[in-house]
Amino acid sequence: MQLRVLGSAAGGGFPQWNCGCANCRGLRDGTLRARARTQESVALSADGKRWFLLNASPEIRAQIESFPPLWPRAKRHSPVSGILLTNGDLDHTLGLLSLRESHPISVYATGAVRRGFAEGNSLYGTLQRFPDQVRWGELALGVETALVDRDGGTDTGLLVTALAIPGKAPLHLERVRAASPEDNVGLRIRDAKRGVTLAYLPAVAGPSPAVQDAVRGADCVFFDGTFWSSDELVAAGLGTRRAEDMAHWPVGGANGSLEFLAKLPGRRILIHVNNTNPLLREDGPEHQAVYAAGVEVAHDGLELRL
Repeated sequence: MQLRVLGSAAGGGFPQWNCGCANCRGLRDGTLRARARTQESVALSADGKRWFLLNASPEIRAQIESFPPLWPRAKRHSPVSGILLTNGDLDHTLGLLSLRESHPISVYATGAVRRGFAEGNSLYGTLQRFPDQVRWGELALGVETALVDRDGGTDTGLLVTALAIPGKAPLHLERVRAASPEDNVGLRIRDAKRGVTLAYLPAVAGPSPAVQDAVRGADCVFFDGTFWSSDELVAAGLGTRRAEDMAHWPVGGANGSLEFLAKLPGRRILIHVNNTNPLLREDGPEHQAVYAAGVEVAHDGLELRL
């Protein structure tokens, strides 16, 4: 299984366009040892020819252009066989609307995520220029689903299982409908030929048996690295909500996710990192603590082979 991190930041990217926090200021003026990051998305493939994207970032066009294996191989072609959505947040779905140039696409999502994006959304019409322009593959919770090539309908050698993970409905839907277990999922993606498994959980509200099940036995785990501390935004004077209020498990502290991840085997990588998170500072104590625990911090352009 081949993987390429196309984007590694939380919504807004790093630096964030309207943020003057210490991290964003330091990156802009060159005084901070850190890397700029676009919003979270990962490309993966079993054969290096047919690729799937995990989430559709608002920066999807630039992210595709940053990775030559995703470039067209004919006048009208794309190696992107499908897109898998872990939830309906805007930083995971807005990129779909940028794929409107009369090209067929496949999207895998739970029923709740599909309905939240497609129903009552007039902008969705831009992806309905011809019949079946978007083909939805439903991710039923706990059911392993084969990922197929949109062009030929052939098996790609990858299978995915969606597991309900503690989270919440997207902000724009919170007052529109009741919450559903399908609102936020973790993905277990298995390469049938090589027998390796990726666990992808970019949004995790906190510890649970479901989280344990999602990462169990995985060769590589991508995990929610949004905030370092519960009061990160409050302490910086940038908001009133704590990490848990936004359905994110803080990385640091006695009960943080780092303590959980440090006990897991295999490769463990934090992704969806918010612009305020101090672990972005590559010479800072938080960054060093993560690596001392055997955990990595994703960055745009990171490539892996499992």
